[in-house]
Amino acid sequence: MNITNVTVLGAGVLGAQIALVTAVRGFNVVSYDINDDALEAAKKRFDTFGKQMAAELDDVTADTVAEGRERLRQSSDLEDAVKDADLVIEAVPEKLEIKKDTWARVGKAAPDNAVFATNTSTLLPSSFAEATGDPSRFLALHFANHIWVNNTAEIMPHDGTDPALVDVLVEFAEAIKMVPVKLKKEQPGYIVNTLLVPFLQAGQYLLANDVAEPADIDRDWRNSTGSPAGPFEIMDVVGLRTVLSVNESEDSQEEWKKDFAVIVKQMIEDGRIGVESGEGFFRYDDEGNRIDE
Repeated sequence: MNITNVTVLGAGVLGAQIALVTAVRGFNVVSYDINDDALEAAKKRFDTFGKQMAAELDDVTADTVAEGRERLRQSSDLEDAVKDADLVIEAVPEKLEIKKDTWARVGKAAPDNAVFATNTSTLLPSSFAEATGDPSRFLALHFANHIWVNNTAEIMPHDGTDPALVDVLVEFAEAIKMVPVKLKKEQPGYIVNTLLVPFLQAGQYLLANDVAEPADIDRDWRNSTGSPAGPFEIMDVVGLRTVLSVNESEDSQEEWKKDFAVIVKQMIEDGRIGVESGEGFFRYDDEGNRIDE
């Protein structure tokens, strides 16, 4: 299957990265979000991410990014956004009902041969595959944040996925300079989040129980392991709205998880949502570099 036109649903932090990287790597891209305010916010993300790509990648320049932007258009009309798509990648909020509603609309409007991929971090594709109207075309394509550097693409089918589509997405991932990793079956959190979430939750537990401050927890982890980032800096990169969404999606809510949710909700209310806003648990400059300890 030849993929030329890609639609990315959702232009938040990760959706905007997926759309821009895909366009810079030569594909025609439509970036969809729900209204003009969301599209305007996405433009600012494209500007920021484009500068970062040009600074951090040897094979990308300001001119390369500008050429990619010419291949990227925005739309707040879902039917218009998917009408010519060979591949639809969904990165809408991590709420099952939102995803079901979105895919039901996409299934009716997209071409009959389009491949459907979700970037969900916590949900299983099988839990909303039926909403597309054709579960055989549906699977997961998961990216890590800061995707042009952390360039893993996890490809996860569900039991009803046409196996040939796994190879289609492997080829697409390689075309946008990702490293494809194939999962043999559904796993909540894929590989990376199965490893990462317990680590982040350990940091959350320490904070919620007032064991230590975020800066000291991160400093201890970095100094003791040689890792470049501790759990709270990673949460800032992921974005605290996503962190809260993952927290609230869990069936079991231990008391410390509730206490941590209270902390994060207040931070979000104060506009401290992570690197994107310049402040979360730590402060960041316009390039996303941490500027305090």
